[in-house]
Amino acid sequence: MTDFSSLSPAQFATELQKLGRRRAAFTYDENQQALIASQAELSPLAQAINGNARDFARHEAIFLEVGQQTGALFGAFLHRTVRGQGAGGVRHWAYPTLADFITDGLRLSRGMGRKNALAGLWWGGGKGVIARQTEDGPSSPDYRQVLFREYGAFISSLRGLYVTAEDVGTSPADIAEIHHTTRFVTCVPPALGGSGNPSISTAQGVICAMEGALSFLGKGSLEGKKIAVQGAGNVGSSLVGFLLQKGAASVVVAEISGALHERLLATYRDSRLQVRHVGADDLSIFNEPCDLLAPCALGGVLGPHTIGLLQTPLVCGAANNQLLDDSRDDLALKQRGITFVPDFVANRMGIVNCANEQYGWFQGDPAIARHFGQDWSSSVYNVTRDVLQRATKENSTPSRAANALADELMEQRHPIWGHRGKEIVQALLHEGW
Repeated sequence: MTDFSSLSPAQFATELQKLGRRRAAFTYDENQQALIASQAELSPLAQAINGNARDFARHEAIFLEVGQQTGALFGAFLHRTVRGQGAGGVRHWAYPTLADFITDGLRLSRGMGRKNALAGLWWGGGKGVIARQTEDGPSSPDYRQVLFREYGAFISSLRGLYVTAEDVGTSPADIAEIHHTTRFVTCVPPALGGSGNPSISTAQGVICAMEGALSFLGKGSLEGKKIAVQGAGNVGSSLVGFLLQKGAASVVVAEISGALHERLLATYRDSRLQVRHVGADDLSIFNEPCDLLAPCALGGVLGPHTIGLLQTPLVCGAANNQLLDDSRDDLALKQRGITFVPDFVANRMGIVNCANEQYGWFQGDPAIARHFGQDWSSSVYNVTRDVLQRATKENSTPSRAANALADELMEQRHPIWGHRGKEIVQALLHEGW
């Protein structure tokens, strides 16, 4: 019996094609309460996914496809589509094993479902993942054009079950290529009628979450505070700008990319800003004494190896899945007296900015602006306060309080279409996807 989980994504793609297929589906069977593989030969992989109780979390479907020209492995992960079809960005990343590829997709899609629900969006949890290949191709514009057009065709084949968008490892140019072969994509460049890169809105939303948390804790505003930021990508860089505008006393940034390090220094010529070019294994930013730490790089950064280093009362950043283990590390933060604002509470504005592009998009849209204010009950500021209040009342952690609230909201059926995602999955299976 082949241990598919231990294979690399490229090796799995080869094995799938040996079975005479470029596609594989894993869909939820309510009677068995498990994911069932579309091919009997892939049942061991389905069993491995089902056995991972933490990440399986009753996902409705996983769809995989091998690009016909590139041979790259594509994935679409659907967690809960009761509020609407799945919506979330596509991550283009290198994964050592298929297990890593699938685990990331499962965690990210669940996070998107919770994020969409807490944001008041009528969308479900969905995430796209493309396994980055190791050849020189990923940096070639010609390769990327083929890759993302193939991925767009894959998304089209799902008939609107999942709507993709920009995420780590993708760019506006890549989204434009996806748009060539599917209508089920958002964050489309403005030249094509879309809202473009959502990084600025995401950073602004994180600022609102910071302000909500500081207010709840009775610590005032961002003015005069020392903020430590991990990561100076598009969101992290924009966040730095907002922090300086808000009157932060100092902002310390750790960045592993030399180019981003130099760009940040050139963009913000401010004596309050300190940018450190660090190695990938450098953890000094977690040991920085500060009023607030903002993780804005990749996920899994808060765990046993970093939580003990923290010298801050508050963590609130833009990175997805910041806790290495959300059932362990949120409690470790609480035991140290550190307030943690869950990432899907703080970083919603990336999806909010683009999720409803089909209804038109314009600057100053009040449907988007209300997320930044304090008047609407579901704004970032108010939901942050609500989550922290619930955690305090229940003597729980903010992560658990946010999960519980989001999971309740995820079970609300779309007011017009009901649980349409489930119907689309059934239709795809019936048609032999």
